[in-house]
Amino acid sequence: MIRITRIAAIVLALLAGQAALADKLSLNALSAYLNDLKTAEGSFTQINDDGSISTGKLYIKRPGRMRFEYNAPDTALVVASANAVYIVDSKSNQPPETYPLRRTPLSLILARNVNLSAANMVLGHDFDGTATVVTAQDPKNPEYGSIQMKFTGNPVQLRQWVVNDNGGGKTTVVLGELKTGGALSNRLFSEPRPDRN
Repeated sequence: MIRITRIAAIVLALLAGQAALADKLSLNALSAYLNDLKTAEGSFTQINDDGSISTGKLYIKRPGRMRFEYNAPDTALVVASANAVYIVDSKSNQPPETYPLRRTPLSLILARNVNLSAANMVLGHDFDGTATVVTAQDPKNPEYGSIQMKFTGNPVQLRQWVVNDNGGGKTTVVLGELKTGGALSNRLFSEPRPDRN
């Protein structure tokens, strides 16, 4: 009886392991999902490096464009467009802070052709019980930081990402339900000015 119980426990453990593997999405499937994602909009919650929390609305227009509109009391607007990331404080009349998009891990999501199977791009590819977790970096410039993305299946959806920047900072963005496939005006992604956000 004890032997049968042990065999049954081993079989159940093997079956559970196979079920988890079956739920882990392949890198090719995730690359195809990102490449097919042309437009998306939805709410987000951001957990900043200092532990503070921000919320707002996110717009994505691939390739190369993203917009974060923050809810009050935050006064920031972040726009990725024209190969740059612009950060504006709407209460300031200073010009936006500007960074090259290619120097941020977000460039991996916004690339024209995402290929997570490229050599040295993926640092980790796991299943945490509910989502496939992929940690990736620019293989040519690992010093730019990394991004950890969480995807659920049936259908495939991006649910969260964590940016580990080159300064040691960590920012987590948790996505609400994304509306995909709609038309988004290019004006949303224009270079922001302090007087027109």
